[in-house]
Amino acid sequence: MLFAWAPERSHLASPPRIVAVVEDDASVRRSVERLLTVNGFATEGYSSAEAFLSRANVSQIGCVVLDMHLGGKSGIELLHRLRAFGINLSVIFITAVEDKGLELEAVKAGCVAFLNKPFPAFILISAVNRALMVSLDD
Repeated sequence: MLFAWAPERSHLASPPRIVAVVEDDASVRRSVERLLTVNGFATEGYSSAEAFLSRANVSQIGCVVLDMHLGGKSGIELLHRLRAFGINLSVIFITAVEDKGLELEAVKAGCVAFLNKPFPAFILISAVNRALMVSLDD
């Protein structure tokens, strides 16, 4: 696995916020969490949209790395649910399925990035940095 240094983090004035990783594949979730942790981000992993909705403290979450195809509610359904509750978290979608229609829906819903698996580590790190900057502006 390629690890990337996150230079943009050094100038953030506020303490780092948690990056939630919502991914039903445990090995992918752990891999993403390790990559983010090595690059200075605090993470919390969730195996489903339902687990995120029931356990996450959204006031501590800076952004969400969200798999599109989860068991139960899909990633896009989770994003729509959050928006319906007035929760405007920055979201980075990840997916193993190439679907331009779904990508367009995600972009229209306001995701910060849409990444196809496997993706280079530095691309995810860059997207997380952008997502955290966007969430600071809110």
